Amino acid sequence: MDFSLLLVIAVALSGAIYLLDLLWLRPKRRERLATAEAATTEGLDAPTREKLLKEPWPIDYSRSFFPVLLVVLVVRSFIVEPFQIPSGSMKPTLEVGDFILVNKFAYGLRLPVVHNRFLEVDDPERGDVMVFRFPEEPSVNFIKRVVGLPGDRIRYEGKQLYVNGDPVTKALIEEGPELSPQQLLLEEQLGSVSHYIYNNPRDPGPQMREVVVPDGHYFTMGDNRDHSNDSRYWGFVPEDNIVGRAFAVWMHWDGGLPSFTSVRRIE
Repeated sequence: MDFSLLLVIAVALSGAIYLLDLLWLRPKRRERLATAEAATTEGLDAPTREKLLKEPWPIDYSRSFFPVLLVVLVVRSFIVEPFQIPSGSMKPTLEVGDFILVNKFAYGLRLPVVHNRFLEVDDPERGDVMVFRFPEEPSVNFIKRVVGLPGDRIRYEGKQLYVNGDPVTKALIEEGPELSPQQLLLEEQLGSVSHYIYNNPRDPGPQMREVVVPDGHYFTMGDNRDHSNDSRYWGFVPEDNIVGRAFAVWMHWDGGLPSFTSVRRIE
């Protein structure tokens, strides 16, 4: 289900009914009232006046919901949109059940439903956590970290990421049973962004020969490097598929009581 499409339809329908009433139906009701008042010398009682001016229920609902729906559409399409993390591919940065906020303005404004960019702002940077529509199934939203920009040469070999021939710096932070057997927590420096990743030395993981990121595309990876369905498997993210940049976790909810103790910025 495309919620953006449903929201656009709801705004258009309620707005059209509201406008029809404002320009034609409401004047007609007032005209009927004036005619009825002119036909009597005693004047109309309050119930009769109310009945003649009463709005049909579709108009009443449209007038009430149109401004609310319009504000939701504008905010969700052009300012910020909430998402929930469904998988562990971005651990340790994002946990299953995290509710995140995505900046829809960061990479330019796009029309809802058709997703065409009509105002350019900035382009994704190496290290950004980006939400995008999955190239193989655009109705599904993915969230990954941008590791390759247009023109970059990307290679992943022996659990080491290489960008333009240079190994991306990473340092061991923690290992052992505090995490999970053979799981390593490392700090990676990707461009100007320092962030944590997981690696499992016993999991061979994917090996990827060097590829060049085409113009208008991006190469993305999950921070949980051995458990992420990302560009190493299905290729590049087209610019047209970009949704926005994730910038904050505002709530965590994985089935129990919602928790607001994990509110934080996403690095």
